[in-house]
Amino acid sequence: MKHADEASDKIFSRPPHFSLHYRAGRRLRFSNAGRTDYAALLLLKGRMRWRVEQNEGEVAEGDALLVAPGDALNATSANSVAFMLITLSSVFVLDCAARARLTRSDSVVAFRANAVERDERLARLARDLAEELREEDAGQELIVAALVEHALVHILRRYANVRRSEQLELSRVGLVDRRIRLAVELMHAHLDRELSLEEIARAAHLSPFHFARLFKKLTGATPHAYLASLRAARAQALLAETDLSITEIGARVGYMSSSHFAKAFRQATGISPRAYRKALVRS
Repeated sequence: MKHADEASDKIFSRPPHFSLHYRAGRRLRFSNAGRTDYAALLLLKGRMRWRVEQNEGEVAEGDALLVAPGDALNATSANSVAFMLITLSSVFVLDCAARARLTRSDSVVAFRANAVERDERLARLARDLAEELREEDAGQELIVAALVEHALVHILRRYANVRRSEQLELSRVGLVDRRIRLAVELMHAHLDRELSLEEIARAAHLSPFHFARLFKKLTGATPHAYLASLRAARAQALLAETDLSITEIGARVGYMSSSHFAKAFRQATGISPRAYRKALVRS
């Protein structure tokens, strides 16, 4: 997510499963390029223009945008807007789908369309989640978790396509194409240091050129955009779960420069690391 104008933020984070980000402001933007997780943007107020590849349109209050890993979705608002962004790890989505007996844990979940219009149940769940984040009452964690799973099961029932693929396998880093699994595991294991394209490609036993082409085809992102997304996700977890300084967290996810870390984090989330920690709702 990219920053535009100043916005008010409330964040509820439960790594590694899901996070919620309530945003309200003017001329806000959302971008899912390079992201490794699922996302549902539920519009609470205003209108947003969106685009994925050659498809584009507009969503309004009560509508939603659904994004699978690898979807390069961009959404922008011209005026005042408020939305709830639910970010869900691939492992959490597959686990929830399996527990609901909607699919097996080794299947691929995709969405039939990115835009969802006039779904009153989803809109009501979005309003309930926003209210829970604003009020911060006792039992919040239990209610938020139940609402998130309710929303996810509803989305899977109504808007998901599920298929099996012989090329995919469930690993310790989630459901990954076996042709790039070792490269992805290398990224997860070494978020704290620089990784060249040559080193990442070597883990997949491919030349840098062929690896980069295959990786972009399979994930929708370049290897380094994907790595930046992993680093941002890890940084969010450290901000939520520890009292480490911003500088230390930046170093742990591979940024020796605080300014470089802050810029990369803002590009991924829409706000600075300091603002992210300040917006966190503490249950």
